[in-house]
Amino acid sequence: MNAEEEKILRNLQTQTRQLILRFQQLKQENDDLVAQFVKKDDELKEMQLNYRRLSAEYANLKMAKMLEIGEGDIASAKQRMAKLVRDVDKCIALLKGLNQ
Repeated sequence: MNAEEEKILRNLQTQTRQLILRFQQLKQENDDLVAQFVKKDDELKEMQLNYRRLSAEYANLKMAKMLEIGEGDIASAKQRMAKLVRDVDKCIALLKGLNQ
């Protein structure tokens, strides 16, 4: 081999080594990203389970609170509603009187 061919061969070997190093770097980066993805996916699944559990607990608490309301509370609520309706009726009557 002459000097020119040896120079070309060394250049090719150098570029090949650089490509191999770059490939290894990218492979490591890809492996790291895959690991991060798996970790985040696991966290998401855990949070979804936690959300479902908390939603079920909230529904149970809501149901318990509804059952806790006694007859007195219902009667009181009806009285307040009737008073509000009467007040609205009075306001409507007053507004009608102003427009005439």
